[in-house]
Amino acid sequence: MPRLNLEGSSSIVTGGASGIGEASARQLAALGSRVVIADLQEDRGSAVASEIGGIFVKCDVTSIEDADAAVLAASEMGPLRACVNSAGIGWAARTVDRNGDPFPLDAFNRVIQINLVGTFNMLSRAAAAMAKTDAVTEDGQKGAIINMASVAAEDGQIGQCAYSASKGGVVGMTLPIARDLSALGVRVNTVLPGLIDTPIYGEGEQSDQFKAHLGQSVLFPKRLGYAEELAFMVLDLITNPYMNGECVRVDGGIRMPPK
Repeated sequence: MPRLNLEGSSSIVTGGASGIGEASARQLAALGSRVVIADLQEDRGSAVASEIGGIFVKCDVTSIEDADAAVLAASEMGPLRACVNSAGIGWAARTVDRNGDPFPLDAFNRVIQINLVGTFNMLSRAAAAMAKTDAVTEDGQKGAIINMASVAAEDGQIGQCAYSASKGGVVGMTLPIARDLSALGVRVNTVLPGLIDTPIYGEGEQSDQFKAHLGQSVLFPKRLGYAEELAFMVLDLITNPYMNGECVRVDGGIRMPPK
């Protein structure tokens, strides 16, 4: 059984303007897929889309209308074969802080809405479009969806209650959604990144020292992961026809301490 052929297909990558999403979009394009960069960062997203021969769609992943617009744009370029849900936010705060104040519920809800509900919104709309395409293998495969969770789903640190809850939800829904979509020929897998070198850590000497310090807690190799390394796994999960219903850590063997 050969790998899933993406030549002439279309793909959607949410959060594709930077970081893991951008790396995934570039690797998808290299395999011959026309990529929709679905993001809120218009300038950066348009630049990436232009560089890889795709298109940019401004997209709030919690919006049904925006999700449908991204799916339509992809479907107009070719049969939709892949959706990578990489958009997400973090919000660090203790359940009750040192002043005795509880975590703001609005902030908790926002993290859940974007990271969990937004992921489901995009994957369900994309899967519906994939189901309408012709199968590309003898066993009826039509496409693959990759969700981005985090090792925080399993090793949540102090202050990560909202983030861990949102990513734990993504992990928890992976298998039932894979079971739901099996009748349609669509596979679903989730990647759990560890400490990844993205723009969140800033730039400059102080940033480099901080990242080097963080890297010492990784089992091996003792450094932060690169976005491209996460994208390698994303592409493997998309193109390997027998990967389904799995949640895969890509973290250098780290197990996060409490703080």
